[in-house]
Amino acid sequence: VMEYVKGKTLKEVIKAQGKLSVEETLNYSYQIARALESAHNSNIIHRDIKPQNIMLTKDGLIKVTDFGIAKHSDSVTITNSGKIIGSAHYFSPEQARGNMTDGRSDIYSLGIVMYEMVTGQVPFDAESPITIALKHMQEPLPSPRALNLSVSAGLEKVILKATEKNPIDRYQRIEDMMMDLRALM
Repeated sequence: VMEYVKGKTLKEVIKAQGKLSVEETLNYSYQIARALESAHNSNIIHRDIKPQNIMLTKDGLIKVTDFGIAKHSDSVTITNSGKIIGSAHYFSPEQARGNMTDGRSDIYSLGIVMYEMVTGQVPFDAESPITIALKHMQEPLPSPRALNLSVSAGLEKVILKATEKNPIDRYQRIEDMMMDLRALM
C-alpha cells in the first residue's frame, strides 16, 4: 500500500515546460536531496533516481517514488554480480559497469536530473542503452550553461560535481550537496 499522490511526474513537467527555471530546479533538487538524505540515513540507496520516479504535487511538493530496486547499503545485491540495474539515461558510471553502488550513485543520478531540469534534455542520448552507458562512463558532461544562459556558474558547478565520473570526486554525502544547493537558493 502506498500513498496516493495527485500530481505529475517531474518528467511530465519537463516535457510540458521544456527548461525549468533556476528557482524551480533548485527548489525541486533540494527536496529530492532531502528525500535521499532520509533514505541514505536509513542505509537505503534508491539506485533509480530519474524524473519518472519523482512526483510533483499541486502544492509544489516533491515525492520520490519507486524504491523497487533500492537496496540496503550493507546488503549484497544482483548489481554486485555484474548485472546492470537502473535507467540508462540516469545511472552512474559505476552502475553502468555493474560495480558496487552507494549513496554517491544516487547523487550522480540527481545531478543528471538537475541537468535535464535546466536544459530540457538529458546529457547523453543514443539508440541503445549500452551506447548511453558508455557515454556516462567515458564522455565529459556537456555544459548546462551552453544550453541555458540563465544557469549560474554556481549551479553548473554543483551539477558538474554531482556528476563526476569517479565517485571519489563527487559529493561524498548528500548533505554536502544540500549545503551547496541551500547556498545557491
